[in-house]
Amino acid sequence: MKFSRPVRWRRRRLRLRTQVLLLQSAVVALALTAAFGAFAYVNDQHVEREYQLRALGVARTVAANPVVRAQAARYSVSADGRRRARAEQDVAALAEGPVQALAQAARARTGSLFVVVTDDRGVRLAHPQKSQLGRMVSTDPSRALAGHEVLDHDRAHLGEEIVAKVPVYAPHSRRVVGEANAGVAASHVHDQVVRVLLVGLACLTLALLVGVLASAALARRWRRLTLGLEPEELVGLVQEQEAVLHGIGDGVLALDARERVTVVNDEARRLLAVDGPAGAPVAEWGLPPRVLAVARAARSDGGSGEPVVTTAGERVLVVSARRVRRADRDLGTLVTVKDRTDVESLTRQLDAVQAMGSALRAQRHEFGNRLHVVAGLVHGGHLAQAARYLEELTGTGSASVSLPGLDAVDDDYLRTFLRAKAAQAREKGVELVLGEGTWVDSPVTEPVDVTTVLGNLLDNAVHAAGEGGRPARQVEVELMTQDTTLVITVADSGDGVPADRAEAVFEEGFSTKEGGSVPGGRGVGLALVRQIARGRGGEVELVAPGGDLGGAMFVARLPDVLKETW
Repeated sequence: MKFSRPVRWRRRRLRLRTQVLLLQSAVVALALTAAFGAFAYVNDQHVEREYQLRALGVARTVAANPVVRAQAARYSVSADGRRRARAEQDVAALAEGPVQALAQAARARTGSLFVVVTDDRGVRLAHPQKSQLGRMVSTDPSRALAGHEVLDHDRAHLGEEIVAKVPVYAPHSRRVVGEANAGVAASHVHDQVVRVLLVGLACLTLALLVGVLASAALARRWRRLTLGLEPEELVGLVQEQEAVLHGIGDGVLALDARERVTVVNDEARRLLAVDGPAGAPVAEWGLPPRVLAVARAARSDGGSGEPVVTTAGERVLVVSARRVRRADRDLGTLVTVKDRTDVESLTRQLDAVQAMGSALRAQRHEFGNRLHVVAGLVHGGHLAQAARYLEELTGTGSASVSLPGLDAVDDDYLRTFLRAKAAQAREKGVELVLGEGTWVDSPVTEPVDVTTVLGNLLDNAVHAAGEGGRPARQVEVELMTQDTTLVITVADSGDGVPADRAEAVFEEGFSTKEGGSVPGGRGVGLALVRQIARGRGGEVELVAPGGDLGGAMFVARLPDVLKETW
């Protein structure tokens, strides 16, 4: 019997942006509810206070009326010994009296619920209901009769009311002879508060809706900024990025769509010899011009990723750039930098070895021909001719290519290298000669740097002489020493360099040759030569666009490349 695997239910977690949306909506709702509650309380107090002050104004107006003051004094208990009128007995007179008329007119004019006037005992002299005339008021009049203005919220026979009580003074006196009351129904105040709160509630609902929409827009923007990734995925990406960026041997430089440096690893800083803060524009990082051009070209042409050779300090670098996109969104440009210095050095050494090998093959071929001649003369019995032929050969030395003045160079490596370059030049129809001032009396201590500089200058000179329009194809090299400094002068019989291009020949990418098989083409040799010389504290210069031989003349100074002699 086969049992199925038990199903494990996992509680599905809300995405972070959904949690943020709900949290923000709850916070907005809570804040708006608290604000609405405070608004409702303050508005209720404000509206009630406003109606109390309105009632106070009405009561003051009625209490200040001369007729009201005179009539209240007439019914006052302290009527100066005169026979006091009794309000309880004059109900009919009060109903038709001037106080009732004034009070009702004030009530109608102000929209009050009631306007009441009493004597100094609290007996009503005016009231909206005539049946209440001559009766005691239903609320305590003592404070008003004591000379105080009172604002209160009472419950009387007309219902719950907002009331203002003002003392009535006798004519031309400060003696209290009654009180004037004015008020409105509390239900009227409540209705007014409700109307204001309904408007506030509508604004609250609108604000809540705007807050939710803003939270949704923020969550959507968050999703777009994070490319739909959750925090756990972002953390994983960051960890992987750190591991990859600092674990590989290549330099990595990332630019965003606005050409700001967003990511750079330690290897890129070391190879490019730059240091700057992340987020700064790439133009402020001081990148080599060719590296910057490669990065910008990747954005303009879509990023072919073809590597380009450049130099930075004493290093030869291979730089490539690609444009990065995700979900139809431009994320920027990724620049990768590889160190090719060791490979370039080995290439130069291999070129020198190949040149020497070519020279040795030429020697073997020529020696073989000469030995065949000698053997033929000996076998033919022409011993005298063979002897003369050998004497002639002895005068040429052991090299296949005669290079007069080479004895002035006291370094086996340089002598062998110059012989090989002379043989290469001869194969291309160019004669290599040593200048009369050549003198090297110390061994070379930095053969790689020396042969790189000398080899580049000679290769360029041989090419210029071979491609030039002059019938005499010649390259002259002169080597001189100053303590431990080697001075190299190379001149050719080519067409020379235009005066306006004297500095351009040292720029990366400048070349009069067609692109070769090396990555990124040519145009690195002279730039590399100058970088090497300057790295040692020396210099390489084009001293004459058209020298003694008619072509260009270059001078290189390489300090500390010779052994000290005592």
